This record gives sequence, C-alpha cells and structure tokens, in this order.
Amino acid sequence: MATLSNLKRTQRTIITKNNEENTFINTSALSDPTSDLEIFAKEVLNALISDNLPPTPNNFALYFDRILEDKSESLRRQIGSILELEEGNQEESSIELEKILKQGFSSVKSILQLSATLYKNISLMEKILEKRQDEIKDIPSLSGANDLLASLGDDVGKLSSILKKQVSHMKTIYEETATIVKQVENETIFDNQFGVYNKRFLITKLEQEVHLIDEFKHKSSLITVRLTKATGEIVQSEKAQHLMVRTVARLLLKTSRRSDTVAHYGSGIFAMMLKHTDIESAKRASERLYDLVSSSNFFISEHEIQLRIAIGIAELTTARSVDQTLICALEAMDAAENNPKLRFMVGN
Repeated sequence: MATLSNLKRTQRTIITKNNEENTFINTSALSDPTSDLEIFAKEVLNALISDNLPPTPNNFALYFDRILEDKSESLRRQIGSILELEEGNQEESSIELEKILKQGFSSVKSILQLSATLYKNISLMEKILEKRQDEIKDIPSLSGANDLLASLGDDVGKLSSILKKQVSHMKTIYEETATIVKQVENETIFDNQFGVYNKRFLITKLEQEVHLIDEFKHKSSLITVRLTKATGEIVQSEKAQHLMVRTVARLLLKTSRRSDTVAHYGSGIFAMMLKHTDIESAKRASERLYDLVSSSNFFISEHEIQLRIAIGIAELTTARSVDQTLICALEAMDAAENNPKLRFMVGN
C-alpha cells in the first residue's frame, strides 16, 4: 500500500510539473507575437502600461483606434476587415429596435387615419340618403322606393354605429400606443432623422467621460459643428437644406473613430466627443473635417454648392460642468462663423 501511495504522489508531482512547464511555454509564446495583428495588439498594451492606464477593454479600444491612425494604409485595411466580422454591439441593437418601434407607430397611425376616412365616407353616405329621402317624400307614387330607401338607411345607420364604436376603440388603442412610444422615445439614444446619436445620449457620454478624466487624468475634447447660415441661405427649399445638413452628419461619421461619439445636439448642430484627444489633436481633426466638407460635391438642380461649416472646440475638464463645456463649444462655433478667415475656434 505504501508503494502504491508513493507511486500516486510521484504521478501527481510529474503532472504538476508538466502543467507548470506548459503554462510557461504558453506564456512565452504569447510574449513573442508573430502576426501583424498580434504585434499591433502588444504595442497597444505597452502604450497603456506606459501611460499608467488600466488595460480595461474600453481603454484598450481607445488606444487601439488612436495608434491605428498612425499605421500604414495596408495594416489599417487588414485590421478593418477583421473588425467588420465582429458582431454589432448592444447600442446598435438598441438602434434597430428603436427603428422597428417607430415603424410600428407609423403603421398604427396610418390605420387610424384610414379608419377615420372610412367613417367620414359613411357619414357622408348618411347625409346623402337623408337628402334623397326628403326628395322622395314629395312624390307619393314612389312609396315603394321610399320604403326601400328607409330600409337601406336603417342598415347604413347600423353600420355607422358599429364603425363609430370601432373607431373609438382604435382611438383608445392609438393613444395607449402613443404613450408607450413616447416613453420609449424618452429612453432612446438614436436620432433617426440624421442617423447619429441624440442629445440625451451625448450628455450621458460626456458626463461619463468627465468622471473618467477625473479618475485617470487623461485629455478629451468636444467639437460642435453646423452648416454656416450663409450656406443654408443659398437655397430656399427646406428639403434641400435638410439634405445639406444630413450631408454634414454623414461626413462627421465618416471622419470619426469607433471610440468617438457623434450626436445631433439640435437645430442642425452636431457634436462629436473625441476621447483621449487633447486640444491640438482636436484641431487637426477639425482641419480634416473642414477640408472634407469643403471638398464634397453637393448638387441642387445641376448647380454645385460648396458646403461651409463652423466648428467650435472645447476641452472636457472637471473644472466645469458638461453644460458649461457645451456652451463653451457652441460659443466658439458662433465666433468661428462670424470670422470667415477661421476654420474653427477654441473656447476657453
């Protein structure tokens, strides 16, 4: 028995040593990346450690985007193709859900409008029958026809009564649905009109970022953008003006990184939060955006219109509230628009 016990202990010792050796080998293999993506990932991790930031998934994603900007175009394409294979995140799923809800709301509204039209037509039929009945009463020889019309009138009246109840019921359902949709809209994060996030989501993200800045002492910036009033006044058509504003939103998304937050602040004003981006980097981003918008072709009735935007920049800081930072960026944007020589203005 002692020999068997010693043998088992020896086997356990060998297994433990083998596991330790395997663990050591695997760790060593990870420390020597071979593919371009592995080498790049290690560079990102080293940058996080060098900047004394915790290597959390969020911080890794932020540095991943920032460092990738300085890499070759071939590497960016290679990594971009890999990222496209990843599944969408929860926010994208929420956006799709919101779109479906709004489509459902539109369908219910259309049904109610159609029912209301049908009810109006039935009411009109009742009035016509009443008028014809009055006319027939003056002709005694048509008593049979009068009876027929009276019977028909009763049938139409019954049908009208049923329709009134149905329409009333549908109206109640519509009001309940409208209340539910309104509650959902109060929790939405997406601006369906321009295809970007909404003001509510923007403010939430800004508040979260200020807390992170307070914790980790990094730099982040906010830019606000709108089409200049002079550009908007070139055309009188509201539809054309809306298309120009949508173009600005599309170009904002095109220049943004995955870690940036692009949102519609309201009244055609857009905001983009640039995480881990200081003022100088925000200036360069604004220059790229300004050049991209200015070089974009926008045609109305075969006439090309050169788009011009005003940009305001503000640093996200714990020294002021999110509302104050927004006001700072908006005032800088107004100042940039009032001075045609400026592409952007930095608020203090």
